[in-house]
Amino acid sequence: MKREEKTALVGEMQQVFQDAKIVVITHNQGLTVSESTALRQKMRAVGASYKVTKNRVVKRALAGTSFESLEAYFQGPTAIAWSDDPVAAAKVTVDFAKTNEKLQLVTACMDGKILDANAIKALATLPPLDVLRGQLIGILQTPASNIAQLTKASASGLARQVAGYQGAS
Repeated sequence: MKREEKTALVGEMQQVFQDAKIVVITHNQGLTVSESTALRQKMRAVGASYKVTKNRVVKRALAGTSFESLEAYFQGPTAIAWSDDPVAAAKVTVDFAKTNEKLQLVTACMDGKILDANAIKALATLPPLDVLRGQLIGILQTPASNIAQLTKASASGLARQVAGYQGAS
């Protein structure tokens, strides 16, 4: 690889690290081309990406990013998965690793925090970000609708009582 190509690749990877919310590092020794292609397709389907990396290039690209703490994990045959949705890359990677033991979870980084394999698996069990947002909105709306029902019920109950007093007199 020529120096210009390496420089361009470093710049491309720096952009990835600036835009991503999560980066998952895997060891992919023995993964065939067709298996790698299948994993990439699954990643693309959820808005994530997967790339076999050159360790030296990635270490240079990590400098000055929130994923800089991952530098020590780039040893051996590595690949990275990344996405804007913190759950998407983790979920696809964990699901693929369950069915293919050639792919091993090494670590991940999210919000500057290093996650071990167990934390990645726990993250992968969460629903997607859009579903979580919907659930949160539902939780926040529930008290408001309950208050509206109570005030409506109180007003109608009060009106019935007033009407009852008028009828009794």
